[in-house]
Amino acid sequence: MLCVLIEINLVCDNMLTIKETPTGINFSVRVLPRSSRNEIAGEAEGVLRVKLTAPPVEGAANEMLVKFLADKLHVAKSKITILSGQTGRAKVISVSGLKKQELEAIIG
Repeated sequence: MLCVLIEINLVCDNMLTIKETPTGINFSVRVLPRSSRNEIAGEAEGVLRVKLTAPPVEGAANEMLVKFLADKLHVAKSKITILSGQTGRAKVISVSGLKKQELEAIIG
């Protein structure tokens, strides 16, 4: 007789993963370029999904992402840095002078 125990764990992680740093916060973004409008499209798997109208050519989407996030987060564009993912859709963003609680309150 063969007995098999199968354990299934389902984890639904729709919460944005935010890392606090000494100067501010870091979080991951998934950019959806060439969308019909600029908007936050929700959170999935620890990543903030952002729709942008800009095409992903010659840094246009990166520039629009920085401007869009600066407007949404009420910070200067100079406070936002793309740490990684300059040429891809998956990016890590750093925002100086912002706390985790402030970001969570803004994006809801």
